[in-house]
Amino acid sequence: MKMYVGNLSFDTTKEELETLFGQHGEVTDVHLPTDRDTGRPRGFGFVTMDSAGAMESAIENIDGTELGGRTLKVNEARPRN
Repeated sequence: MKMYVGNLSFDTTKEELETLFGQHGEVTDVHLPTDRDTGRPRGFGFVTMDSAGAMESAIENIDGTELGGRTLKVNEARPRN
């Protein structure tokens, strides 16, 4: 179950997200896209969890909370149109 995590600080690490989301279930993958030209983080990421229940718990409890001085936006990832 994949979630979009927006408004991340450019300093946020995969390990921080694994720890934060891991409080709600098993994290199976964390992806932090980087800019092709600069290699810098783009300020959002994707976290995949092992179950729908874990994802729902994470969205409920993490959306709107603060990490690295930024208010996180967390929701179920949707395919790009």
